[in-house]
Order: sequence, then structure tokens, then C-alpha cells
Amino acid sequence: MRTWVPATAACLLLSALAAANEPPAASSPAPANSPAPTSTPPAGASAAAGTTADNEAAAKHAKRTACLKTAKAKKLVGAQKSAFIKECVGAP
Repeated sequence: MRTWVPATAACLLLSALAAANEPPAASSPAPANSPAPTSTPPAGASAAAGTTADNEAAAKHAKRTACLKTAKAKKLVGAQKSAFIKECVGAP
């Protein structure tokens, strides 16, 4: 049941070891006329739309999780649990 703790620790350890084995970055100077590389995409409409969709998905997930916890507290099973969750999530 709690196997995610050792698995997470193993992944973190392996990622640290993999990063330690990478060769160092080349320190050659960039040409004067080339633009500096950027690691983040420019802020645009697609980023804002993704954020709104992410927020809606997170809110829906939180509501469903709360409904599942309530159903568990009420000790509902089977069809009763399914009906309760559909009603709970569908309610505004």
C-alpha cells in the first residue's frame, strides 16, 4: 500500500546519479550576432487558455474527490455510490 515512498526515493536517487554522470556543458562563447537562447515560451493566448483549462480540470477533480470522500463516509456501495457521485458532481 505504501510502495510509492520507496519508489519515489529510488527515482530521486537515480535522477541525481544520472545528472552527476552527464558531461559538463561546453563553455564556448556565443557569436555576438546570435540572439540569446530562451528556455521559456513567450506568453501568449495559448498559455492563458491552457491555464484556464487546467484550473477547470483541477476544480472538477477536487469536487469529484470530495464527493468520493463523502460517499465513503456514508458507506455507500455499488449503484447507490454511483448515483450519489453523479448527483454530487453534477450539482453546481
